[in-house]
Amino acid sequence: MLVWKSEFFLMKEEEEPEEEEEEELGHAETYAEYMPIKLKIGERHPDPVVETSSLSSVTPPNVWYRLSIPEETIDRGWLSALQLEAITYACQQHETFLPNADRAAYLIGDGAGVGKGRTIAGIIYENYLLGRKRSLWFSVSNDLKYDAERDLRDIGAKNIQVHSLNKISSKHNGSVKKGVIFATYSSLIGESQSGGKYKTRFKQLLHWCGDDFDGVIVFDECHKAKNVCPIGSSKPTKTGLAVLELQNKLPKARVVYASATGASEPRNMAYMNRLGIWGDGTPFKEFTNFIQAVERRGVGAMEIVAMDMKLRGMYIARQLSFQGVTFKIEEVPLTQDYIKMYNKSVRLWVSAREKFQQAANLMDAEQRMKKSMWGQFWSAHQRFFKYLCIASKVRRVVQLAREEVKNGKCVVIGLQSTGEARTLEALEEGGGELNDFVSTAKGVLQSLVEKHFPAPDRQKLFSLLGIDLSAKKTPSPVETAAEQKGKKRKGTSWCLVTAKSEPEESSCVTSHDAVEDAQQMKRELLEKLEKLAEDLPPNTLDELIDELGGPENVAEMTGRKGRVVSNDDGSISYESRSELDVPVEILNLTEKQRFMDGEKNIAIISEAASSGISLQADRRVKNQRRRVHMTLELPWSADRAIQQFGRTHRSNQVTAPEYVFLISELAGEQRFASIVAKRLESLGALTHGDRRATETRDLSRLNIIRFTILISTEIRNGLIGVGLINVEDRSGVLSLDKDYNNIGKFLNRILGMEVQQQNALFQYFSDTLNAVVQNAKKNGRYDMGILDLGSGDEKVKKVDVKKFLTPGYSTSGHVELYTVSVERGMSWEDATHVWAEQDGPDDGFYVQVRNNKKIAILVKEVNTKKRLFMVCRPNTGKQLKLETYADIRKRCKKVLSDDAKQHWIDQYKSSADICSHAYWRGNCKKASVGLQCEIGLRCRTYYVLCGSVLSVWTKVEGVLASVSGSNVKMQIVRLRTEDGQRIVGELYSPVFPIYVYTFSLVVMLTFLLSTQPTPSTAPGSRADTGPQLCITSQPPLLCLPAGMLRGRMPLRGIK
Repeated sequence: MLVWKSEFFLMKEEEEPEEEEEEELGHAETYAEYMPIKLKIGERHPDPVVETSSLSSVTPPNVWYRLSIPEETIDRGWLSALQLEAITYACQQHETFLPNADRAAYLIGDGAGVGKGRTIAGIIYENYLLGRKRSLWFSVSNDLKYDAERDLRDIGAKNIQVHSLNKISSKHNGSVKKGVIFATYSSLIGESQSGGKYKTRFKQLLHWCGDDFDGVIVFDECHKAKNVCPIGSSKPTKTGLAVLELQNKLPKARVVYASATGASEPRNMAYMNRLGIWGDGTPFKEFTNFIQAVERRGVGAMEIVAMDMKLRGMYIARQLSFQGVTFKIEEVPLTQDYIKMYNKSVRLWVSAREKFQQAANLMDAEQRMKKSMWGQFWSAHQRFFKYLCIASKVRRVVQLAREEVKNGKCVVIGLQSTGEARTLEALEEGGGELNDFVSTAKGVLQSLVEKHFPAPDRQKLFSLLGIDLSAKKTPSPVETAAEQKGKKRKGTSWCLVTAKSEPEESSCVTSHDAVEDAQQMKRELLEKLEKLAEDLPPNTLDELIDELGGPENVAEMTGRKGRVVSNDDGSISYESRSELDVPVEILNLTEKQRFMDGEKNIAIISEAASSGISLQADRRVKNQRRRVHMTLELPWSADRAIQQFGRTHRSNQVTAPEYVFLISELAGEQRFASIVAKRLESLGALTHGDRRATETRDLSRLNIIRFTILISTEIRNGLIGVGLINVEDRSGVLSLDKDYNNIGKFLNRILGMEVQQQNALFQYFSDTLNAVVQNAKKNGRYDMGILDLGSGDEKVKKVDVKKFLTPGYSTSGHVELYTVSVERGMSWEDATHVWAEQDGPDDGFYVQVRNNKKIAILVKEVNTKKRLFMVCRPNTGKQLKLETYADIRKRCKKVLSDDAKQHWIDQYKSSADICSHAYWRGNCKKASVGLQCEIGLRCRTYYVLCGSVLSVWTKVEGVLASVSGSNVKMQIVRLRTEDGQRIVGELYSPVFPIYVYTFSLVVMLTFLLSTQPTPSTAPGSRADTGPQLCITSQPPLLCLPAGMLRGRMPLRGIK
């Protein structure tokens, strides 16, 4: 459901502070219990499952497909009712063809633990029974092949063989006649090095499938195929392009997209071209048109996409109820030693930045080289301080883990990176020996200086140029330049000398001095780093394992091949993770089994293990202790976050997990929280139709207001040190960085400021942000997500509905235009009931006098400590905003109920049709020019467009733009009427010319919906193919003047 708010009126009414215009818009519960509506077969799912209340308000299409899966599988509960519903809708959708003759696909967005694996196995089994014996199953890890075999076996399809693509010879496919080929996305883009019949795995798969392949292709964990649609200068990923090409080459294939995360951003839906949301016969000709429309309208638009897909039978998204799951945020205080170490690191990085700048100037580096250098510098800067942030929490995690194990629980610790690359570098430097645990942070800075500092190695460079240093001959600049030009290679970034028109001895000397100066700076930086390295923390993963009892007690499920351990004699050594009887390929699965069997009570998982591995307190395993899932490191993306959180919360568990999020006092660390916040908000919207499903403050949606006043000289210098303020070399004039309003960059860079400075700056930023948000809410520019009508004391009544069928879909595909009235006032009788329950000394009726008019209000104290009161008004009922007693006393006087009664009744009656302006002043500017004003009215009218809004999106946008320009605010609302009906859609308020909107929509829908092309349906399907009629409560208004449709007709006098 959508709400449109317009900034149509240029005139500004006098503000009425006592009138709150959003009382009826509140927030209700985000999730609702889920049960299949249209399908009544199968056993109940073993655990409670929920759906966002937005999606639950949308009814899926009728079921006409009949499953072929044996009754034994259904009756024994091998597939639950929820899984059977997804299988049925997927197979039903596969019977439909898009206008371009491609077979339609289905998107399974079920959360971790609902059982996507069995659902996919069920779809493959269904098609196998119908004679389609070949299927492709793509996922992220070869380990998941064993899960695929288990899922097929569990549903009674043990005769369907699963073959790993990497085990099938590239020379022939003859040995594999039928079954499932299981492949990873990386193998999809793999090439054969040894020759053979097929140069690529892609061609091998195409040959195995054949030209008329109509079997199942499953893209499991399909978010791994994202980034087909690049942002800015980035390029599409090979994986994404391969997924697209495979679908294009096999147009009749039955495609299933499956992922708990769906698409974290709408751009990542580019590979889902079989959903039929864009392309021929849709409102969006290309994917770019779709993405522009969605991104222009914000989160509300993404919510509409999810609801529309469910309405059209192409999408389903349920997740396990989080009932019983506990969340705890553990703030970790910083020690004085840590703060000293952090501040030393900051000063070293500031010094490094200055030296990089000076050396680049000495080398007279090209702009392209500088750009590359600074890109590497700031990337390393971010990683370095991220590792320091994580290190601050290690001690607390170890302490908590030990306590939880003593309390009879087991612990899962989530990390994103292992730091293996830095360990291997240190191992190489030490000749295969180590004296201490490797510091990942040190490795980051050391690698940056050694590889990217603008100081060429003279010996290597002269060797490259073929110059014999032993002859001690100084070549002329011209000779050197000529040699260099002839033998230049890509790795040489920094020039030693430059060519001149005349050879001059001095130029060579100057260049020689410049190189020596740059090399001296490099040596100084590395020396400072060595001194600091004594205080820098070791590799987090190695330290955690060591502190928690070593590899004997900790199950490590990561992608690294070796680790650093402390021996019994106190020495440190590097050892391989592989074991004598366990190959590396299944090491993570072996470690998982040890954890599930109770041999080890602590598990550490990284991204490599965060897809597909189940670590919940499963009823079928020996270790049924309650899981405590600790998050040390916030993932880089929401995709990874969702995968990790779903490892310990899954179906068939004895107890739900506890989640512990550890956050240090470093303000800049919230940088990582803000990235995940943006992704999770989008993810909740697209995946489950309601962004509040994963809601958190989205800092990254707001730009920084230009700092006109800096807090202090220290902070100014701190901002210079992290590159947010630039200093002109010659004049010393300060200027803001060109990306000063990039919130991500700001939060990223302030990690490199001293602890006290970044905390002070972040507090200043937070206060500014709160002020900006409040102002945006006041001006109606704040995206509130889904709001609720009828969730409080107000009464929602359905006045009228106009229904329009959308061609090309089943009978449930339609657009409805609802007219609803919201009664929000409080009668005298209701007021006296509220008053009777009050007992506070300052509770009761008060009277306010203004313009010689008196109005009555009723107040009740709700917070005695802060002296905050809830206010009730006769025209707008209970107010959401609480007021202080001081403010109430400033403008009101307490009276007896008898003295307030008449004033209350007068305003209650008059507010039925007179706005606040007219009530207080006797006139209203809007009313005087023939416009409708609803400020302060007891009963307000809203128009709600719901149903398959996506199918008429572009037409609606055209009408909106022609009437009120581009400032229309799309608002999704969810309402419950007096008779219990639930409606979700797009709402617009009638504060702008409502009749123009109503008439335009009726005409536009009546005329256009009847002319849209209809996608073809497979023979034998039971989709509704009858005539597409427009159903309205009155004749089509085709006689309206064109000027009105374009919003150009004068508005005065329209009735």
